[in-house]
Amino acid sequence: MPDMKEERRSELRVLCADMVEVRWRDRAGKLHTATALLEDIAGSGACLQLEAPLPVGVEIAWDSPKQTFTGQVRYCVYREIGYFAGVEFRESTRWSRKNYLPQHLLDLERLAAKTKDDFAEEPDEVPIVRSRRRE
Repeated sequence: MPDMKEERRSELRVLCADMVEVRWRDRAGKLHTATALLEDIAGSGACLQLEAPLPVGVEIAWDSPKQTFTGQVRYCVYREIGYFAGVEFRESTRWSRKNYLPQHLLDLERLAAKTKDDFAEEPDEVPIVRSRRRE
């Protein structure tokens, strides 16, 4: 991932976890596929964790039930547990909660907004953390 000093995101990413099957074509036109873990997502992009690197600059895609995501790999770096690739979505495939909710979702901005009193009054309700079963 880029150095935090270089970070230029205009929006916060939402932490999540979901398995996605990404696909891309190499320079020769050969189709490649890989299973990736969707680590975080925002309207303009996402971070994927993979076992092998993705070529920087390549166009990738993956499908969700209501939307196909397409974008360009902006960075791909190795960290202790795998490769992390940052994808900038094409304008036509920006993410919205209405079209796609990852299997696990944690919105830290909403969590920070929730006060201790809110938790005391609603001990069983934590609306910003969701997990759903695949059907």
